[in-house]
Amino acid sequence: MVQHDRGFQIVANALMIFLVICVLAPFLLMLMSSLTDEQSLIANGYSFIPKKFSIYAYRYLLVQSGSVAHGYLISVLVTAVGTFSNLLITILYAYPLSRRDLPGRNIFAFYLFFTMLFSGGLVPAYLMWTQTFHIRNTFFALLVPGLLMSPFNVIMMRTFFTTNIPDEVIEAARIDGASEFKIVFTVVFPMAVPIVATIGFLVGLGYWNDWMNGLYYINDDRLYSIQVLLMKIQRNLDQLRQQAQNGSGNVNLAELPSTSVRMALTVMGILPIMIIYPFVQKFLVKGITIGAVKG
Repeated sequence: MVQHDRGFQIVANALMIFLVICVLAPFLLMLMSSLTDEQSLIANGYSFIPKKFSIYAYRYLLVQSGSVAHGYLISVLVTAVGTFSNLLITILYAYPLSRRDLPGRNIFAFYLFFTMLFSGGLVPAYLMWTQTFHIRNTFFALLVPGLLMSPFNVIMMRTFFTTNIPDEVIEAARIDGASEFKIVFTVVFPMAVPIVATIGFLVGLGYWNDWMNGLYYINDDRLYSIQVLLMKIQRNLDQLRQQAQNGSGNVNLAELPSTSVRMALTVMGILPIMIIYPFVQKFLVKGITIGAVKG
């Protein structure tokens, strides 16, 4: 029996090591490619060990595109404000739905569920946000459309509240004279850290990776997030490369680090998420597993 368990552990550990390598290898290859000289990359292909080390791709992004730091600032600001606002709205919607004594509970639940099935579409949404709410070229254009609240997150958090917050705890708080807001933020919230951290991470990831709102609603360079900015840098590089291939313009094709810049763009885009993820990953499995179980 002991030998059987030991054999299983060896196989399981070997499998996990193999899976970790499969996950980390693409990221390592991407990082090494971004640190490889462009001509060496074209001549020798991708390699885990650069034939010729170079940081020109990053220097190109930081020097020739000096607004990268500003784009990072906009993305950090949008992600922080958006995540906080989303969590606040989600909690304040999910908690009442979790209470069985809420008047009209089924109506509010149906309204939430209905928005998951039907939408007006891209063109009506664009007309609404630009002509009715006038958010074009404003900070709210990066914050509100499609990201400020998710019905799925509300349902998942409501399920967590229903299955993991005992009614007796809430009744005891009410007997002690606590208001509903005090119950939510001093009693319910500390007991719901796993689901809050999980949803917060997913929402923050959505805000950080979002480029569609910037593409649709932003024409002001001062409001470009890092994702929109990197996309435009890549588009400009492609245009310069096309001009060089056509023989037009004063562009030297050999001086354009298009391949390595693509890798550097990806590294710069995902680096903050990779730094934050280890601090919240312990909550993800617990939060999603418990929150997704129907109560």
